Amino acid sequence: MASSFHYFLLFIINSFLFLNSCIAKTTTQRLNALVLPITKLTSTNDIQYITQIHQRTPLVPVKLALYLGGDSLVVDCEDLGFVSSTYNPALCGSAECTFADARCNDGMCSGIERPGCHNNTCLLQGSNPFTSLGSVDEVGSDVVSVQSTDGSSPRKSVSVANFVFVCSSSTIKLGLGKGVKGIAGLGRYPISLPFQLASAHKLSAKFAICLPSSTSESKKGTLFVGDGPYVYRPNIDVSKSLIYTKLYQMPRLFLGTFRSSPESFTEYFVKVKSIKVNGIAVPLNTSLLPVKRSLNLGGTKISTTVPYTKLETSIFKAVVNAFVKAMGNIPRVKPVEPFEACFSSKNIGSTPFGPAVPKIDLMFEKRSVSWSMFGANSMVRVSDKVMCLGFVDGFDIESMRSAIIIGAHQLEDNLLEFDVANSRLGFSSSLRFGSKTTCSNFDFQI
Repeated sequence: MASSFHYFLLFIINSFLFLNSCIAKTTTQRLNALVLPITKLTSTNDIQYITQIHQRTPLVPVKLALYLGGDSLVVDCEDLGFVSSTYNPALCGSAECTFADARCNDGMCSGIERPGCHNNTCLLQGSNPFTSLGSVDEVGSDVVSVQSTDGSSPRKSVSVANFVFVCSSSTIKLGLGKGVKGIAGLGRYPISLPFQLASAHKLSAKFAICLPSSTSESKKGTLFVGDGPYVYRPNIDVSKSLIYTKLYQMPRLFLGTFRSSPESFTEYFVKVKSIKVNGIAVPLNTSLLPVKRSLNLGGTKISTTVPYTKLETSIFKAVVNAFVKAMGNIPRVKPVEPFEACFSSKNIGSTPFGPAVPKIDLMFEKRSVSWSMFGANSMVRVSDKVMCLGFVDGFDIESMRSAIIIGAHQLEDNLLEFDVANSRLGFSSSLRFGSKTTCSNFDFQI
């Protein structure tokens, strides 16, 4: 396992150097950061968070669902056609194939050549985390354009001339929201969206997400690539108040997906040591919590595609019992799936940071470091009269692979900085509480 891990780190470093020297042709002015918008979409069975890039020649807007653990940019090249004068397939033996760690296939496409359909090209599997479906498709490259930023508002657009991506079949769009054309992988991998952008523009190997809680198109969250500041109205630099904990890795196996190496470390894990409800430690089976990389098991994973935080069954029951006890005389009502602990909302007060309910703290390795979740992140309003604790039973750890998966609802209006270069996660806890702002308060007006 150690040799695989070291191989992967070497692969990341070499790929970054390679992209700088061979693939990415970008604007020459020194940049500090890039910014992309994030909108919340609830028109499907899943909550999805959507960003947008511009791609191809001529440039067209492309909406993409965020996948924090995804390893690549995957775009539908089949439906309605993919028209671009600058698209290039990754031919066998090319620099792009090496960069993507993709295997060659000398004869898979029949008919007229088009983007996504060439022979003697390299292939990868583009996966959709909302359906668990994927298809093995052509690796290609094309122009990608996004906006630069000074941290407080967007600046001019900048581009990468040969951005490597998976040119997928329409299978990738199944289960995605209306108008969404693919998946934006943010994982720890050379061809993921933030890593290619950072490498191409010589930015720090870090990115930050701030998911919006509102579904309004005008209430956009942010995806930053590179260094802070992260400034939200009214002139609050959230980067100054981040708390840090260590990021961990566990291998993710890629079997039969045309990769040269069978495993990768794309997803992001932290080490939760304990959980408190209303300041009181919840009795837990703490043997489930450590990251056990040799077993590919345990730890706490962060996810943008799991809608609500999942807890291994024994942890879930303990947290629910502690929360119900801390709610005191607030009447419980019939559970509403997928939740278990639901309450009459008329008996719950309101605060600037959500319903007035007991605070939940995730305690990390250093005793002074905790992630506090207030009512806006811990509770879900399921009707005018009912709200529920927004944590769900993930069942056994073997099926979850993690003891805890922090879901997207718990991430909303929290800024998370994934500082991969320094193997640490910076987090704000609720911006509503500490900074008196929200993820939707970034000024997207140029």
